[in-house]
Amino acid sequence: MTPWMRTLHKWVGLIVGLQFVVWLGSGLMMSLLDPEKIEGSAQRAAPVANPAWPSATVSPSVALAAARGEAATLDSGWLLQQPVYRLQSPEGTEVIDARDGKRIAIDAAIAAKVAQAAYAGDGVAAAPQYLEKTLETRANPDPVWRVDFSDAQDTSIYVSAHSGQVMEHRNATWRLFDIFWMLHIMDYSSRVNFNNPLVVGMGIGGLWLALTGVWLLIASFHLQEFIPRRWRSRRQLMVYAPGGAHLRTVEVASGDSVYVALAREGIHLPSNCGGGQSCGLCEVRVRSGAGKATAADRAHVPEAKRKVGCRLACNLQVDEDVEIEVAGGASLWTEHWAIVEKVVAVTPFLREIHLRPEQAADAQFLPGCYLQLHVPEYELPRSAVWYPAEHEEDWKALSLPGTLQNKAAVRRSYSLATPVSNAGGGLVLLVRFSPGWQENRKHPPGKGSTYAYTLREGDRVRYSGPFGDFALSGSEREKIFIGAGAGMAPLRALVQQRLDGGGGERMHYWYGARGERDCPYVEQMQELAHEHANFSWHPVWSGQGADARRVHEAIHEDLLKHPDLAGCEFYLCGPPAMLAATRQLLRKLGVADERVAFDDFKI
Repeated sequence: MTPWMRTLHKWVGLIVGLQFVVWLGSGLMMSLLDPEKIEGSAQRAAPVANPAWPSATVSPSVALAAARGEAATLDSGWLLQQPVYRLQSPEGTEVIDARDGKRIAIDAAIAAKVAQAAYAGDGVAAAPQYLEKTLETRANPDPVWRVDFSDAQDTSIYVSAHSGQVMEHRNATWRLFDIFWMLHIMDYSSRVNFNNPLVVGMGIGGLWLALTGVWLLIASFHLQEFIPRRWRSRRQLMVYAPGGAHLRTVEVASGDSVYVALAREGIHLPSNCGGGQSCGLCEVRVRSGAGKATAADRAHVPEAKRKVGCRLACNLQVDEDVEIEVAGGASLWTEHWAIVEKVVAVTPFLREIHLRPEQAADAQFLPGCYLQLHVPEYELPRSAVWYPAEHEEDWKALSLPGTLQNKAAVRRSYSLATPVSNAGGGLVLLVRFSPGWQENRKHPPGKGSTYAYTLREGDRVRYSGPFGDFALSGSEREKIFIGAGAGMAPLRALVQQRLDGGGGERMHYWYGARGERDCPYVEQMQELAHEHANFSWHPVWSGQGADARRVHEAIHEDLLKHPDLAGCEFYLCGPPAMLAATRQLLRKLGVADERVAFDDFKI
């Protein structure tokens, strides 16, 4: 329930949060507007004392007799300088001349005089407009005459078409206030109902958000977190290699996560999020009694793996003695050094980095695996990120800060772009630069890619690995590779491995980029397609133009025509959005999950 609740909590929070911003902004604006201008005080004429009621007037009974219907109330008053009786009835108000007992119709001429008498500004009155209904006199149901004045405030005076009385003074400031009032009370039709369904619903949403927020907060804590580590009981964490070899036993304070416990012993499991349950790299297998999978496990570990005890180490609490298997074995706590042998800018924002390890890479570094580059703390000027002259215009378009920094050492994962055998025991990485949010939105560029783009020939770097299980199945089924961005790296290595190994099955490679300039290894892929009749290369451009398509959109039609789609194997790697869309497409086409291998960079 927690993942579903978190997702719903997030979206309800976004909706309610936006409305809170509207409430705050509209309330602030209403408080900043000048009340005198809202009322239009400067354009209102001062009240004039009425003269004494004349003696030569008809009696109220005569006025009642002149009315069209049965009046409920009768009031005496003035219409300009003319004494009148005003009779109220369910049908409206009638005005009777108090001197002769005749009905007075409030026409445009009378309305203009009444409005002019109520006005004190320097504007010129326009011809009165008759309106049956308007939001600007919503508190009065009578039809009105609207008289506009040509002053700086666009003043309008509304005169009742029944009683001849001034109903409202309105102006530009009041109309602006009225818009903010409408946004504040969320009554977008009549602008008077503070208890409308939208406000009530938003209040209920806010209450639900608060209650679920408390529930999620409680669910995210463990009791042991409130107990000092030295007071907790001790447990044994036994670490094994996948083959069953015992690597070491670690003493753990009850309640610690496996990820934290191993890190304290210098065993750093692969992770891009530092144990934040968001990258999914720190997967381990509990040899017995794995317990119920958590929300983070369900989000990052496939069901088939969960059934055999695979869990995320950062979310696996040690409450009793436990045995786990970790991929990578002893290499987890082994760090290596390498010299940067060569750096090649293959596209403006994809860079090939050739590393020469102090000890030549061996057969453990299989195509599809990745290593973790140790990124140190740094504070560098923007000029430290270098690029060739032909890419200068591309980099000028980026809004990068003047100082690039990483305040704490981190690790970042990069796949091998070439089989080790083809690189003479060296390691070739393909690194995509992550510029952060652009268009003046503040978000720092990627810590790992920034560091990688400052490397030059001769620099020493530290890394751990290899890691990962993204690899060819070993079968001779038809293979379809689909990638984008830095997903080129592992897919290229897998294609090279299979072709160099004499694989004769059909192989297709679909790769998406903005255009040919952003596509790495175009010539090499074309050459492989020319040399190997069983391999085809299909670049897809997503840039502007009539033929612009995403890679998953481009493959759809081609896959529909395939005679035996269920018999193919699929290998996917690329940005999360592309990967999610492609996997969804394959499921829709009936391809079983067991036939789809993917590496999603875990970001």
